[in-house]
Amino acid sequence: MEYAGFYWVGLIFWLLISSGFILLIWGLRKKSWKTLIVSGAALILPTLYFGGAESWFKLVAFLPMIPFILAYIIKKTNV
Repeated sequence: MEYAGFYWVGLIFWLLISSGFILLIWGLRKKSWKTLIVSGAALILPTLYFGGAESWFKLVAFLPMIPFILAYIIKKTNV
């Protein structure tokens, strides 16, 4: 039995990825470390899917580290 309906998991997956990148760009433009933290948190769940890959796609799992590192740098320079 095949179910051909709306795929909520795919929608949530792509919404998290797009919101993560939008928040990353917005956080960099506004130099807001809080926005970068939310961006990294939004990117964690989708990148865990790629963390189980067999090839070089495992490296995509390190993508959320970029906003977290940038948030740390921005917070340290603004203090």
